[in-house]
Amino acid sequence: MSQSNYDLIIIGAGSGGLTAAGFAAQLGAKVALVEKKHIGGDCTWTGCVPSKALLKAAKIAHETRLAAHYGIIATPPVTDMAKVREYVRGAIQDVYQFESPEELKAQGIDVVMAAASFLDAHTIQAGERTLASKSFLLTTGAHPSLPPIAGLQEVPFITYEQLFDNDRLPARMIVVGAGPIGMEMAQAYQRLGSQVTVVGGRLLPKEEPEVQEVMSKVFEREGMKFVWGKATGARQEGDEVVISTAGGEARGNLLLISSGRTPTVNGLDLEKAGVQYTAKGIPVDQQLRTNVKNIYAAGDVVGGYQFTHFAGWQAFQAVRNALLPGSSAGFTDLVPWVTFTDPEVAHVGLTEAQAREKFGEAIKVNRWEMAKADRAVCENDKDGFIKVVSKKDGTLLGATVVAGRAGETIAEFVVALKNSLKVADLASSIHAYPTYSTAVQQLAADLAIENLLSGTSGKIIRGLSKIIR
Repeated sequence: MSQSNYDLIIIGAGSGGLTAAGFAAQLGAKVALVEKKHIGGDCTWTGCVPSKALLKAAKIAHETRLAAHYGIIATPPVTDMAKVREYVRGAIQDVYQFESPEELKAQGIDVVMAAASFLDAHTIQAGERTLASKSFLLTTGAHPSLPPIAGLQEVPFITYEQLFDNDRLPARMIVVGAGPIGMEMAQAYQRLGSQVTVVGGRLLPKEEPEVQEVMSKVFEREGMKFVWGKATGARQEGDEVVISTAGGEARGNLLLISSGRTPTVNGLDLEKAGVQYTAKGIPVDQQLRTNVKNIYAAGDVVGGYQFTHFAGWQAFQAVRNALLPGSSAGFTDLVPWVTFTDPEVAHVGLTEAQAREKFGEAIKVNRWEMAKADRAVCENDKDGFIKVVSKKDGTLLGATVVAGRAGETIAEFVVALKNSLKVADLASSIHAYPTYSTAVQQLAADLAIENLLSGTSGKIIRGLSKIIR
């Protein structure tokens, strides 16, 4: 066996690990990236990339069905699931080419494709190699969690880890879980031609109530069915799986379990390094350091927000803290997220309920319908809205966007929150027309004028305007 010494060893080559390794190499550190399966992790292989590619294929099918609405005559689409899978795999490879071991090695990163286990706080075993390092960063991510459904292990089911290998379109599909992943994939398969039934407690439970109202209408309009309630039992009847709840049953030829993710902490022999952990993840301090001072953790394995962009941000902060003087906080409340349904749902900052809990009635809530945004009208994307929560003085607290380009539109609010801007500040910058972001300016201008013309100052301004006229 050979032993190598490093400044930093990163275990897990998903979004967090890739970001961390690239930054560490740029700092001139001797860095190793250890991965037991695929470079790119869930995001590249079973998450962000394949799911968005599948959603694109599904949208093409959906738009083809609606072609007559635009004056285009088209035959009803027929889904060739094997070719859809081929398209999805092509997207994966297009992304992976920039993350391959060869690309990483060219950046000065030592890539070790093997499972890692700690021997002590400064040494790991990775395949035939023993690797030692001054510091470690754990970015092992998370994996699908399975709900306690009686009989689940006796029926065929898949999670997102197997979904993108599917090459047959089921006549009927059941999705257990009404969160972001479940609803994205439910809409995709419904649009591809399956009859999808979603089983869950509540639609997109972390979103504003108005989001649930709009999206439920969209999903039902597209033909999706819902059985609300906790899934309690699973059984096989012929070629169908039956999922039962207190309120009813769902039947399907394909069962997707999408009920959350669990941090990946097992198999690392963390005990030998003295690292404390639980089934909920690895506890870290504000600087992302575990209870062992030279071992850090970031991303999904910590147990907080489970977003690719947040994992990358945290991993960057962890490398900064491990390899540079001083320290930076590895946590922030300013984390945007997007559910890539159609329309998309994006959010950042406080919800209305959170703002009222924190500030009482000293807040304002403003909403702008996408049906009043000209670009959304032209694109037939009129479902949705922009909702802004602010203090009475206009200081922005949070925003939710439901629109065809919500994921792009929310970025403006992220920057505004980061820089403590007021909503009126968004009205003072010219927005290109016609774009979805024009709706942001329209909402901000409407609120700015309302504030300007309210109270005593409004009376004075109106009076001056009358004199000038």
